[in-house]
Amino acid sequence: MNQIIPIASDHGGFEMKEYLIEQLKKWGYEVKDYGTHSTESVDYPDMIHPLATAIENGEYPLGIILCGSGNGAQMTANHHHGVRAALCWNVELAELARRHNDANILALPGRFIDNETAWDMVQVFLNTPFDGGRHTQRVEKIESLLA
Repeated sequence: MNQIIPIASDHGGFEMKEYLIEQLKKWGYEVKDYGTHSTESVDYPDMIHPLATAIENGEYPLGIILCGSGNGAQMTANHHHGVRAALCWNVELAELARRHNDANILALPGRFIDNETAWDMVQVFLNTPFDGGRHTQRVEKIESLLA
């Protein structure tokens, strides 16, 4: 497989991030860990901005971010051009975020879902293609005012 998956979290998502890294490696992915590296309180933008910048610059096609609720991480990532971070709480949302929105970052609420659900969502997110078609025009309009 040899695909590199960047991942980042704050303290609220740290334990889930560590679990996901373990699972990703088991399944043959390489992982770029943007931190944090403990449960000590940190500011989520410090980890999320570097990952989102890497997605914005085309270094990676897809990434994973976490914080306690997933909201702060998602809001931070979505300030980057070309980033479409989707906060998801279940597998169906993760699939639709890829199929319909061409999301390139999966944002997870580390304090509100269990590790197994998170892993199921990651697998679906990484393996679901963008449907294109009528969705392409919609996705293009996301940044149309910023151009």
